[in-house]
Amino acid sequence: MILGRRSLIAFAGGSAAVAVTRGALAGSGSDLDIAYINGKIWTGAGPDARTDAIGTKGDRIAAIGADAVRARTGKATRVIDLQGAFVTPGFIDPHVHFVIASAMLSQPSLRTAANRQDFVERIAAAAKALPKGQWLEGGNWDQDRWGGEMPHRAWIDAVTPDTPVAVIRYDLHMLLLNSLALRLAGIDRNTPDVPGGVIERDAAGEPTGIIKDAAKDLVQRAIGIPTTEQIDAMTRQGIALALSKGVTQVHCTELDTTTFDSTRRLRAAGETGLRFRHYLPLKDWAAQAALIQREGRGDDWVQWGGCKVVFDGSLGSRTARFYEPYADDPSTRGIVVTDPADLRRWVEGADKAGLQVTAHAIGDEANDIVLGTMADVAKASGARDRRFRIEHVQHMKAHAIPRFREQGIIASVQPYHAIDDGRWAVRRIGEERLQTSFAFGSLVRSGAHVCMGSDWPVAPIDPLTGLDAAVNRETLDGKHPDGWHPEQRITLAQAMRCYTHEGAYAGFHEKSQGLIAPGFVADFVAWDSDFFAADPHLLAKSKVLRTIVGGVQRFG
Repeated sequence: MILGRRSLIAFAGGSAAVAVTRGALAGSGSDLDIAYINGKIWTGAGPDARTDAIGTKGDRIAAIGADAVRARTGKATRVIDLQGAFVTPGFIDPHVHFVIASAMLSQPSLRTAANRQDFVERIAAAAKALPKGQWLEGGNWDQDRWGGEMPHRAWIDAVTPDTPVAVIRYDLHMLLLNSLALRLAGIDRNTPDVPGGVIERDAAGEPTGIIKDAAKDLVQRAIGIPTTEQIDAMTRQGIALALSKGVTQVHCTELDTTTFDSTRRLRAAGETGLRFRHYLPLKDWAAQAALIQREGRGDDWVQWGGCKVVFDGSLGSRTARFYEPYADDPSTRGIVVTDPADLRRWVEGADKAGLQVTAHAIGDEANDIVLGTMADVAKASGARDRRFRIEHVQHMKAHAIPRFREQGIIASVQPYHAIDDGRWAVRRIGEERLQTSFAFGSLVRSGAHVCMGSDWPVAPIDPLTGLDAAVNRETLDGKHPDGWHPEQRITLAQAMRCYTHEGAYAGFHEKSQGLIAPGFVADFVAWDSDFFAADPHLLAKSKVLRTIVGGVQRFG
């Protein structure tokens, strides 16, 4: 609700309404642009850090608290009554695949397909709606919803004779192709294996249609890429969704430059509304270093300066790298996507160039190799504020957990994966290895820096689903109402810090983002319920009332 000057004469200041004169309203110093009053505001400075008003000037927070805001409210100040809404710092999602996820908003979804027949019928309907010859993408399918049987090209060939199909598993590590798509991609029984990838074959040596990790590049070349106009439209759609969920910044961790190029185009036309920090392919670190030398590192809306590498695969695809074989497929321990020698060489180069490095590691052996590589590079290159990160950090040996704090490495985790994978993870690796899996509680209590995000589209971009997962750890199948490995739960205040100030720290923004404090950017969200007063099992039902980024209301 927007109020006039007169209505500010008596608004809540602490526990009691305070009457002030018109002269006192002007206060000292420059007047605020906007005064947000009568809020229940969690500033993020501590578990119980609360205030009741925020004043903004330009794109910054200029004052907090009723007295300070009142003192700088002038004739031109716009006053917005929050009417008791709960307010938090803007949520920062430090791991998204932005254009891929945005494209899926208009592609068919297979995520809830409950059985083989349902899966095939959805693909048939989607193919029928497409022009002949157009690729059918999207998907997000999950074979564990129908008992774990892997789909096969034969399932869908009859219903897609003229439509090449390349639908991705929800972890983004595995595609299902029909026979037409295999032909167009040039994949047959004679196609050699791809380093860091898998072309699954049947007993006769014929491709089954399942393509994993680095082998997906063969398919992408056949599909081609959308036009820049199409990509930018997808990006705008993703921005609108993120803002509607209370997300004010994302860290893009793709292995190409599609989102990077798109957001740079949008930034050239004005503010993007959502803040972007980009982690570009580590193997191309020298090109990014040259870009920084030419153009700098971007600005508060679109910036770069980080590198990302994928070291292993995923648990669901049985490509995450473990010391011991998979319990449900003893023939494999997973794969190494990036040669360890290349990893060491690229991390060294990027680090010497002053770039931040993050690495995808899911299996216990993968995490140890990445931790070891980062330790060696830091020792050889000398002390500096480098803020190495590891993405996912899902499965570890117990000895790896304290290394994050000891080495100053940020654990970039996604709580929703725990309640999703928790439905079936025991089949993959057994109960013993799960004792130190998704160890959010252990990491937080160790004193390590832990930031939390979504991995959108692998999980919803809605941060409330992540808070729910971190605090409750109830698996999606409802079989763990008291929490899956409940010893790894964290408090709501800890989880919210991981989604705000720790997210800012992960991108070198902790002095300007992630808190509601004077001098920080005016990025905050008003919600319809107080998270701390609500039933923790109902967290995800809260709604965003308004999202402010850079002092401007972008949603609501």
